[in-house]
Amino acid sequence: MLAIVGPNSWGLVARVALAALLTAFIGLEREFNGHPAGIRTHAIVGLGAALFTVAGAFGFSPQATDSPSRVAAQVVTGIGFLGAGTILRHRDRVRGLTTAATLWFAAGVGVACGAGLLAIAAASTGIALVLLLAGRITDPMFRDRQRTDEYPRPESDTH
Repeated sequence: MLAIVGPNSWGLVARVALAALLTAFIGLEREFNGHPAGIRTHAIVGLGAALFTVAGAFGFSPQATDSPSRVAAQVVTGIGFLGAGTILRHRDRVRGLTTAATLWFAAGVGVACGAGLLAIAAASTGIALVLLLAGRITDPMFRDRQRTDEYPRPESDTH
C-alpha cells in the first residue's frame, strides 16, 4: 500500500484521506469521553495539516527556493494558537491540556501523512490511542490519591 501512495494526484489524495481517518480515531476517543474537540475537529486539523504539507511539497515549481519543511514549521505554529484556545485555567485547576495536546498531535499526524510517512503516522496514532485509554484507567487512581493527600481524614479519637 505504501508504494502506491507516491506523489501522483491520487497518491496525494490517499495521504490526506489517511490523515483525516487516523486523526478521526483520536477525535473519536475524545468524543466518547465527553471532550469538546471531537471527531470533526481532530479530523479537520489532521486533514488541513496534510493538505498544507502536500501543497508545500508538491504545489510549487521545483525552482522555488523555500523548503517544504518550512510549511510543517508553520503548521506547528498555527496549531499552537488553536490548542491554546482549548486550555482553561480556573484557580488551581487546568482543563483542556490533553485536548490541546491531541490537537497538536493530530497536526503532527497530518504532516507525517502529507510527507508520505504513513507507517509512522499509523503507528503513532495507535500509540497515542493506547496512552489516552491508559490514562482513563490511571487518572482516577491518581485523583483519588491526591484527594486523600490534600484532605487527610481526621483521625478518630478513641480515648
